[in-house]
Amino acid sequence: MLEIEELNHVAIYVKNVEVSSEFYKSILCLSPLPRPDFNFPGAWFRLGSRQELHLIGNRAEDLIFHKRHHFALKIRSASAAEQWLKEKEVAFAGPKPRPDGAIQIFLQDPDGYYIELFEL
Repeated sequence: MLEIEELNHVAIYVKNVEVSSEFYKSILCLSPLPRPDFNFPGAWFRLGSRQELHLIGNRAEDLIFHKRHHFALKIRSASAAEQWLKEKEVAFAGPKPRPDGAIQIFLQDPDGYYIELFEL
């Protein structure tokens, strides 16, 4: 039987590692992690206590993005996140309630990936 213990990381392809890294550091306040010396550009970041976000550089093709394709980050306060994003002048949608009562905010990173921020 397969026993999955946790989601370890999410990997996304980006056009410019430096631009995307700055977004994830300064807007989402993620902490950089050491990364193995792969033969392609990239950056790793801590997501919460045990998960990671891996950026993989040199994406050449354009992709089509839709909110249905996204990753979600649980946050403590949607109102604090809304204020933070306004201060940083980041475009976003919401906050709005999900059918289960969670409050969600959607934003896009420099490559167009959708990110859901949600408060339970």
